[in-house]
Amino acid sequence: MRNYDLSPLYRATVGFDRFADLMDRVFTNDVAQPTYPPYNIEKVDENDYRISIAVAGFTDSELSVEVKEGALIVSASKNESDEGKTYLHRGIATRAFERRFTLADHVKVTGATHADGMLHIDLVREIPEALKPRRIEIAGGKTKSIEAKKETVEA
Repeated sequence: MRNYDLSPLYRATVGFDRFADLMDRVFTNDVAQPTYPPYNIEKVDENDYRISIAVAGFTDSELSVEVKEGALIVSASKNESDEGKTYLHRGIATRAFERRFTLADHVKVTGATHADGMLHIDLVREIPEALKPRRIEIAGGKTKSIEAKKETVEA
């Protein structure tokens, strides 16, 4: 794997710290990525997304979903203990976890549902009006030059 030096990006830009940090995390291969619990990220519509996480064995009160500093943090911890239980086979993983998802600008979490062992988190990208493309109407008739407007202002 190649190592990329992003220090020129830090020296030549202002305000792109979050983007540079994201690139650093992507290119860092030292940290093993967790595989538990399994999840899907689905694009439902042009601006709607859904994250589905398999959380079999957890109740609503054992799950936590929060947004903090541009990241969606999903965590769970099991309340019951295994004392007094004897398992012949234990294949259902109910260990505690924390999964983080970095959210893009203008992406908001709109809700979360827990049903049938799946936690579904709905997200929407809300682009502010100032950033949306807008159509400029073209007026017909004579053209008015900018110079003519300047002359009337100066007079």
